[in-house]
Amino acid sequence: MSQKRVWLFEEGNAGMRDLLGGKGANLAEMTNIGLPVPPGFTITTEVCNEYSKTNELPHGLLDEVKAAMHDVEKKIGKKFGDANNPLLVSVRSGAKFSMPGMMDTILNLGLNDQTLEGMIKLTGDARFVYDAYRRFVMMYGDVVLEVEKERCEELFTEMKKELGASQDTDVDAEHLKTLTAQFKALIEEETGHPFPSDPYEQLVGAILAVFRSWNNPRAQVYRKKEKISDDIGTACNVQSMVFGNMGNDCGTGVAFTRNAATGEAHVFGEYLMNAQGEDVVAGVRTPMPIADLERENQAIYNQFAKICGILEDHYRDMMDIEFTIEKSTLFILQCRAGKRTGPAAVRVAVDMVNEGRLSRDEALMRVNAEMLDQCLHPVIKPGSKYTVLAKGLPAGPGAATGIAVFDSQRAADLGKGGEGKKVILVRADTSPDDLKGMLAAEGVLTERGGMTSHAALVARGFGIPTVAGCSAIRVDGEKCQFVIGDRVVKEGDPISLNGTLGEVIDGTVEVQDPEMTGEFGTFLQWANEKRRLGVRANADTPEDAEIALKFGAEGIGLCRTEHMFFGDERRPLVQAMILAETEKERRGYLAHLLEFQRSDFEGIFKAMVGKPVTVRLIDPPLHEFLPSMEDIQASVMGLRLTNPNGSLLKEQEILLSKVEVLHEVNPMLGMRGVRLSIMFPEIVEMQVTAIMEAAANLARQGYAVHPEIMIPLVSHVNELTTIQTQLEKVVEDVLAKAGVRVDYKFGTMIEIPRAALTAGEIAKHAEFFSFGTNDLTQTVYGISRDDAGAIIDKYLENKIFTVDPFQSIDQVGVGRLMQICIEEAKKVRPDIKLGICGEHGGDPETIKFCDRIGLTYVSCSPYRVPIARLAAAQAQVKLEDKSDK
Repeated sequence: MSQKRVWLFEEGNAGMRDLLGGKGANLAEMTNIGLPVPPGFTITTEVCNEYSKTNELPHGLLDEVKAAMHDVEKKIGKKFGDANNPLLVSVRSGAKFSMPGMMDTILNLGLNDQTLEGMIKLTGDARFVYDAYRRFVMMYGDVVLEVEKERCEELFTEMKKELGASQDTDVDAEHLKTLTAQFKALIEEETGHPFPSDPYEQLVGAILAVFRSWNNPRAQVYRKKEKISDDIGTACNVQSMVFGNMGNDCGTGVAFTRNAATGEAHVFGEYLMNAQGEDVVAGVRTPMPIADLERENQAIYNQFAKICGILEDHYRDMMDIEFTIEKSTLFILQCRAGKRTGPAAVRVAVDMVNEGRLSRDEALMRVNAEMLDQCLHPVIKPGSKYTVLAKGLPAGPGAATGIAVFDSQRAADLGKGGEGKKVILVRADTSPDDLKGMLAAEGVLTERGGMTSHAALVARGFGIPTVAGCSAIRVDGEKCQFVIGDRVVKEGDPISLNGTLGEVIDGTVEVQDPEMTGEFGTFLQWANEKRRLGVRANADTPEDAEIALKFGAEGIGLCRTEHMFFGDERRPLVQAMILAETEKERRGYLAHLLEFQRSDFEGIFKAMVGKPVTVRLIDPPLHEFLPSMEDIQASVMGLRLTNPNGSLLKEQEILLSKVEVLHEVNPMLGMRGVRLSIMFPEIVEMQVTAIMEAAANLARQGYAVHPEIMIPLVSHVNELTTIQTQLEKVVEDVLAKAGVRVDYKFGTMIEIPRAALTAGEIAKHAEFFSFGTNDLTQTVYGISRDDAGAIIDKYLENKIFTVDPFQSIDQVGVGRLMQICIEEAKKVRPDIKLGICGEHGGDPETIKFCDRIGLTYVSCSPYRVPIARLAAAQAQVKLEDKSDK
């Protein structure tokens, strides 16, 4: 642990994010470049981590805190706890990575009955001071003493009803004094202890609460989603208070140096006069756009705009800034790299290159590969006609359609990760506790809140289409409905959102993929120019192939032929082929299937316009194409009772006997892949005939075609040579009959550990390898990914695994096998083509690993091709950075 545990702002700098957290490091940096930052100090992340282990603050820390507080007192000319000239502070969290709204904050700390009187004398404004006191008591009670703030809100609402007050600001000082006493009485009743009055007791409680909040449920959900380590901890920032709620010449706001939704180069944000910062970010009041500040106070706006320019020049990034105006004096409370949508991230990166602020390599590294997914979000089909129920703020771009749901837990149960329904989460306003429901929803709609509220910040960070601050609707969470005019929308009713324009739409709308042009096209072209690794797509139909090509795929790395067997016209033929008693009968059905498969391959080859297409021969066990054994057994038992002499019973009994023959205890390791090809070679002979006839037909028409035939699940070289020899003869017979030559290859999937370890033998015959990392991970771990959901979740929860090995490649175990395989194969065939086609092929960390170990290409879902292109480029940037050092 660092010996120094408490750092004054002026002692740190922006490079100390690990120790001071992002907020503390940036407060230090802004202080040192001369911006108007209220003085304060930061307690390090190391203290948080020690507290998490011991549940106690380190010995002597409070003495260091008091020493730092004395320094702050000298700078500001006030004293913490002094009855005549009191210093009040805020206590805020701040981890290395921004986690907006996920952890806790306390404002106005240091108020008690004595310092309150001193504040009234200093300000001459009793209402302001009692308003600050009631805020502090409610916030401290909620965050530190765990008395739900809603209990206090209920008391405030009741008082406003009695007074006929519509706004908080309509309640006078005397009633706020009464309200604060009610808050304190409630807290004492709930906790059994009076509300703490000693300022240092308050401060210690707040520091402990901030450190505890690192492990609150919403922070854990956020870290899991953002892949932030649980071990980095949060810093705790103690900063002298400035007040935006002292009158109409005061205010507070949050702004971005550029538009966080679109990336446009203009100051973008919101503010509230006579308010504190929580009023803006909590979304309980709908603020005004920052442009209004220019009209209301030109001098303050000009100063703020100048600071925005200074910060953007200094950090060379779009910045998120929190500010307060106290008696017409501007203070900057925080800055950080601004959360932005995927489209905004791309535009900002491209614009900053064009402005000379960034190099292309830096721009490529500024956009998280996953953020590109947001650029592919559906938009409402141009020309669509729809009815707009209401308009709010365009807080998160993109189109979303689903059923209205009014409770976050219910959204989580019904939506993504639950029942898989498309839901729109509708709330009066959102809090950090709504995160799980927001992540499960297609889109989010709020009645209150602005472009910088919690809902908007989270939506932009995760690419959730969102309409915020839709004041035309009235949300009733208890009745699970919202009202707009005389229209009532209840839970389960379909609605749509256009987060780009802020529209709430009646019913469903037709959506389509966005165009990949403009800054997005430019950015991906830079990625193409940088990357070494090829990018292909997993595609089984001509439609998938066209989408892959649109997204920049350089070929197909995996075409799963068995997927072509599932159509309504084909399944009966497949089932009849499986149930055939003789090879001759089976070949008869296969001849009919040949027509379908040849047509499929012609469509795919034509769509790929001369790019290579890797076709995997049939892989799954045959029984997967038949009804389940349990269903047939149930049918037979029922027919024996109801129709024992009918012909249907005999048919079902014959089907049952065949399925029982094919049934396997562990089909994942049974008769599938190359083993199935050896047992029933006529099936793959039909498939190869279809592939090559399709290729030959197109070649005669002048198309360039490059089929690569992949034999799956090989574990022994003799399996490969046995079936490949037979299939090479089929290829040559087809080409000879067609009178054309077609460039083709035979290769195999590496998905069994033995194949990886004996790659030198296999590479003598296979011209390419494609790592099937789904099965390779299963066979290395001895875990079936189809059955391992609960196991993996428990392992991640207990930190046995730090990442799910089925989502991101296990570089130590599975990755080591891949490296051995590559080394052995290249000794025999130096020019061997090496790819990966498992689900891992779209994971950015896996892609970077594949680039490092020398693969030729990765193959992934068509919709993840842009992500793979960027991840491959980022791998090269990192590689060059390392070589320069």
